Amino acid sequence: MRKLFLLMLICFRLSAFAQSNGSITITGVSDHVISKHIYGQFAEHLGRGIYDGFWVDKNLPVKKQDRIRLDVVEALKKIKIPNLRWPGGCFADEYHWRDGIGPRLQRPKMVNTNWGGITEDNSFGTHEFLALCKLLNTEPYIAGNVGSGTVEEMSKWIEYLNSNSTSTVANMRKQNGHPEPYKVTFWGVGNESWGCGGEMTPDYYVNQFKRYASFAKNYPGAALKKIASGANSDDYNWTEVCMKNIPNSMMWGLSMHYYTIPTGNWNKKGSATSFDEKEYFNTMVNCFKMEELVTKHSAIMDKYDPAKKVALAVDEWGIWTDPEPGTNPGFLYQQNSLRDALIAASTLNIFNNHSDRVRMAELAQTVNVLQALILTEKTKMILTPTYHVFDMYKVHQDAKYLNIALNSPNYEVDGRSLKAVNVSASQDAAGKIHLSLVNIDMNKTVNISTELKGLQWKTVTGQILTSANITDVNTFSQPLKITLRNFTGAKQENGKLVVTLPAKSVVMLELN
Repeated sequence: MRKLFLLMLICFRLSAFAQSNGSITITGVSDHVISKHIYGQFAEHLGRGIYDGFWVDKNLPVKKQDRIRLDVVEALKKIKIPNLRWPGGCFADEYHWRDGIGPRLQRPKMVNTNWGGITEDNSFGTHEFLALCKLLNTEPYIAGNVGSGTVEEMSKWIEYLNSNSTSTVANMRKQNGHPEPYKVTFWGVGNESWGCGGEMTPDYYVNQFKRYASFAKNYPGAALKKIASGANSDDYNWTEVCMKNIPNSMMWGLSMHYYTIPTGNWNKKGSATSFDEKEYFNTMVNCFKMEELVTKHSAIMDKYDPAKKVALAVDEWGIWTDPEPGTNPGFLYQQNSLRDALIAASTLNIFNNHSDRVRMAELAQTVNVLQALILTEKTKMILTPTYHVFDMYKVHQDAKYLNIALNSPNYEVDGRSLKAVNVSASQDAAGKIHLSLVNIDMNKTVNISTELKGLQWKTVTGQILTSANITDVNTFSQPLKITLRNFTGAKQENGKLVVTLPAKSVVMLELN
């Protein structure tokens, strides 16, 4: 009997050790919505992202429209991607749009010098991209060529797409099979102009932006939303110079790029699938730097734009690991684990919580590149854990942001600590409340007590994304190892929402 008692006591203590407590207070509805454009995606001419991803060989036995792969399209339509950024990335500043129109067999070929030195046959060009966007029911976001292009080239591209006149350029579009203007409104004026887009100083870029933007004309029904090429990570001076010298009325948004590197070393980033808890923790430290970046860049923007008219557009973000062994290193193909899902969910919570200023973001990238939503292998296709996060979080798109106060326990490794839980919340047009919670702690369940002030609800349902190991992935032989499940760990207790949040999990709750 004594042995049984001791065993029960040990189990109780172990259980207590493996749990911690936190609290959330939702203090009311804010005066803004979480823009759907925070949930945007990025498709560059890089590796197997466009070719063999969206745009496949005509003989591949999958459902296609022209050469657009339709199972990929249907998967992305399900999660309601709001925009798609193209053609780059670094590729944008060596891309000349006239090479990608007209009869495909007559289009000139080029070498993709940024990504693998492969031949680009330009079979996927402007019309093909916009046909893809129409199938996806998403808005195109085109990055113009400032680095190696001209003001005239970008101006004419906009005219080609948006003008309904009888000009020579507009008539070219009509002759190429699209009588009506496309009315593309999102335009990036260059990409990473501090680096692969031209190695510019911020002062030089500001003058370039103003030249290009001046000749980027509005046409009927297509008022442009011009996005300036912004800072690399914590280059706050770049943001300062742009905000000080570019009139707010001239730009819709200012971009910022940041990638989570597991090791923090660009030369040896770390494996996508083989890492221990110490490297996992370091990865999450680097992930949460996004909070600092968004906060500090926003503060600079507030100084010059207190009305928050200019959006902060984080149009490249995600985890960047070493390429999978045996693949072309220039193709940036990496697997996607439960760790990546926690990074995606945590980052989206950061964006939601700063949605008064962050009104656009694009995950890098959509198919077969970096933190992809979808991986393909010939006729096979799998949805990654990151895809499932976007599926869960789509309920936040254009919903009213709810103000939150969070008290989280710490997750500690080797004397360092992070908040174990992060969260964001919104209320949709039907009055339903959605609460997205992430527990990054690999080992401990967190019990969360939530008070919703002034908000009425009766029932709670939920979904969870988790797996046995933080390194778990979906594969072509096991495509459903990590997928969404029903969550039953939330209930109403004494007027509060009480949630038991498992270790290393993402949970989405709906209160109705």
